Amino acid sequence: MPARTCDSRCVIAEPVFAAGMTITRSTATTTAPPRPRRNSAWWLRPVLGLLLPVTAAAIWEAAVYAGFSDGRLVPPPSRIFATFMDLARSGELLTHALATSLRVAAGFAIGVVSGTIMGAITGYSFYARRLLDPSLQALRAIPSVAWVPLFILWLGIFEASKVTLIAVGVFFPVYLGVMAGVLGVDRKIVEVGRAFRLSGFEMVRRILLPAVLPEFVVAVRSGLGLGWMFVVAAEFLGASEGLGYLLIDGQQLGKPAQIVAAIVAFAILGKLTDWLIVIATAPLLRWQDSYGTRQRGA
Repeated sequence: MPARTCDSRCVIAEPVFAAGMTITRSTATTTAPPRPRRNSAWWLRPVLGLLLPVTAAAIWEAAVYAGFSDGRLVPPPSRIFATFMDLARSGELLTHALATSLRVAAGFAIGVVSGTIMGAITGYSFYARRLLDPSLQALRAIPSVAWVPLFILWLGIFEASKVTLIAVGVFFPVYLGVMAGVLGVDRKIVEVGRAFRLSGFEMVRRILLPAVLPEFVVAVRSGLGLGWMFVVAAEFLGASEGLGYLLIDGQQLGKPAQIVAAIVAFAILGKLTDWLIVIATAPLLRWQDSYGTRQRGA
């Protein structure tokens, strides 16, 4: 019996006795690639993310305190924080934030579903792409504000027009992302699916969907960002509740601190919802072995 001495990657010849014959069997022993090392400083990521805004806020607070600016048009962070807390204690902040969030959620759902369906159809079918894509690309170039008078005329000034405007903003990045993802699938993988005689549904489920998923997640995040942008224009349509209403109210009453506080609320809600999408889709993208995943594991 030969000695089994080798390094981490080698081939060992072992004799195998079967039916009076000696056959040499080669067994390859390999070691798995080293797993990425987890960084023990888990708190470093949020600290680095907050470093820039906190530093900028501290510099502006110091500039106002030193008398370089009166802070009337651009109030210091301390005044903004006080206004933010006053709105929170009175319940106005929660009421307006909830109204805005519900509008964004409804428009986001409609935009994602319709954008995914249209993107999948135009990406998968050559004739559908030639028929539909030119018109959709022309509609995509229309500014969001241009839809406002038309939606008011069609749907009135109530929730339907606001949700529709948000859905329009979400639709186009999702549509483009899904269509580009389908068109960017490796042709050789599709040919393998056809060689195995997969049906159209199986081709989509087992080949196209996993290949498109990373681009789809990016498209959904982009659509969500535009949804939060479009909700401001939507709440200019005669809304009596919402963070956009707070912006208009602060402008009409000359309250810059209230305006900036509403902007900060938009930023917090936008970042929170984007983070929720990242957390929800992370298990679906664990199979990726990309540069970004290596960095996250480092």
